[in-house]
Amino acid sequence: MQRRTMWVTLLLIALAVLGGCHRTPDDEQVRKAISAAAAGAEAGSGGDTVAGMSEDFDGNSGQLNKRDLANLVRVFALRGQKVHVLLGPVSVETRGERKVATFTVTLAAGAGVLPDNAGAYEVETGWRKDGSVWHCFTASWKRAL
Repeated sequence: MQRRTMWVTLLLIALAVLGGCHRTPDDEQVRKAISAAAAGAEAGSGGDTVAGMSEDFDGNSGQLNKRDLANLVRVFALRGQKVHVLLGPVSVETRGERKVATFTVTLAAGAGVLPDNAGAYEVETGWRKDGSVWHCFTASWKRAL
């Protein structure tokens, strides 16, 4: 019985070590951060929405910074208003030491929320690596036609 317990313990240690060695590919990290931001917005969590953004994030050439976006999500949540986010496929390409991710997003909401801003948008985001983590430092968007 002791021998079996020892083998199970060794197997669990080996799995933990191998799991720690697994490195998520850079493109997948960017895709996961985009999905997490969308999930955060739907959940009404400003912090989760902007967790993958750099402190100097710039949205649409100065229209929105990281703090403003987090606060916008919080305001909707405090009002009890639900925002729905539907992401299209995310394309990630490498440009030098940075990544550019493009996708479409459709915003929808309950009555009275985002009446002028609901709809489909084409989005382009810029990403840079800080240590081993990718952060979005810029985004631009326009209505999809």
